Amino acid sequence: MVILSTVEIETKGRNEMVDITDEVRDIVNRSEITDGSALIFVPGATGALSTIEYEPGLIEDFPELMEGLIPEKKNYFHNETWHDGNGHSHLRATLVGPSLTVPFEGRRLLLGTWQQIVFLEFDNKPHHRKIAVQLMGE
Repeated sequence: MVILSTVEIETKGRNEMVDITDEVRDIVNRSEITDGSALIFVPGATGALSTIEYEPGLIEDFPELMEGLIPEKKNYFHNETWHDGNGHSHLRATLVGPSLTVPFEGRRLLLGTWQQIVFLEFDNKPHHRKIAVQLMGE
C-alpha cells in the first residue's frame, strides 16, 4: 500500500531549521499502514531534509557549518544569471539533499532518542513549503 500526504510550513528563510518530526509522526499514526517506510521529499531547489538533534546549540552550529562550506557572500555564476542572490542556497540544498527515508514499525518512527526530522530552508527569502510524505508498507 502507498499513501501520499503533505506537511505544510511557512519559513522565514536564511538557514532556518524546522522540526517536522511530529507532523510526520501524525501522518504515520493516522495511516492504515502499520509497518513500512516514510519517504519525505521537498519539491524545490533551495530546501533540504535531514535528521539532527534539534536543540539550541546545533540550531546555531548548523548555519555556521553551511556558511563555512558554502559562503553566502561569494560570487556564484547562478547569481550572475538570475540576479536573485541565492546561488549559495541551491548549492547548500544540493549538498544536504531533498529527501529522507525513515522506517516505521507498529506505526512508530524508528528514530534515535535524540534524532528529529528537520526541514532546512536555505533560500534568502520566506516560503510556503509543501513537503511530500509518501508512506509505503503494509
